[in-house]
Formats: sequence, structure tokens, C-alpha cells
Amino acid sequence: MTGTVENGHKGRIVVGVDGSAASNDALRWAARQAEVTGARVEAVMAWAYAPAAFPLTTPAPATCDMGPEAGRELEGIIGEVRREFPSVEISSVVEEGWAGRRLIEAAEGADLLVVGSRGHGAVVGLLLGSVSEYCVTHAHCPVVVIRHGKDAVVGDREPVGVSSAGLVTGTQKGTTP
Repeated sequence: MTGTVENGHKGRIVVGVDGSAASNDALRWAARQAEVTGARVEAVMAWAYAPAAFPLTTPAPATCDMGPEAGRELEGIIGEVRREFPSVEISSVVEEGWAGRRLIEAAEGADLLVVGSRGHGAVVGLLLGSVSEYCVTHAHCPVVVIRHGKDAVVGDREPVGVSSAGLVTGTQKGTTP
């Protein structure tokens, strides 16, 4: 992926952020990739109102907008990454809805979509969480899946596997994006 295309526009990397360790690693990986390629990063956090979160005896609120709280959380996470990668342009997007669908929509026309994974097991269905699996199967651009785990080394940035379909999986280890 190159950060600048022939018409002079910067490349765009979309990354899903939910506050988990894997998604924070994904944001750092995306920032490092953007630093190398000259692309810009769009960090997307999605939230959904879950009626099941309220007991049957408690009436659900007529409107429940978690957007402002999600926005504050996302800006805090982005702030840490901006300090590590000050030259990288990182914007934030907070959307209501299921994360998988929102990430696919946000990645329309992007050069790359980066998501974190739960990292449980070696089989794709177990390795990938439902959102990352959805993104891999529905995105129209290459997808990088970053797995956070005991063998991940903070500060290192190399995916450890690439499929012909554009899926990159692995933990953060090595030195090159």
C-alpha cells in the first residue's frame, strides 16, 4: 500500500477501536503503517444500544446516546497514539450501530482496514472475533487483523501471516510494518 496515489490524494487506513488491548494494538499498527506510507488514519468506534443491559424491572431510556462517552474514550486512546506517532494524521469517527457493519461502511474506498482480534486459538473462526471475521469476509479492501497476546511485544510492528485475499493476521512482533 502506498500512502499517496497518482492523483495526489493521501491513502486512508481505517481502524476499528473498541478500547480492548487488541484494538489499541491495531491502532498503533495502523499509525506505524501510516507513518511509513504517508497515509492518514481514521479511527472508528461504534456503539450500539443494548436493551438487554436493562433489567426487566427498569424501564429502558427513550433515548440512549452513548456517542459522547464513546467519543471521549476514543479521543483518549488516539491521544496516546498521537504522542507515539506525532507526524501521523489521525481522525476519529464515532458511529451508532454494530461495529462490523460500521467498519465496512467506513472502509468503503479505503486502502486498508485494520482490526483487532480476540486471539483465541489457531483456527480462523476461533482466532477472529465476530467483528474481525465479518470485516475479513465483507471488506472491499485488504484487511489486517492484529492479535494481542502474550507473545506480542509492545513497540514492534510486523504481522506474521498474509493470505492471498488480503488478510493479514498475527501478533505485533518484528520490526517492519
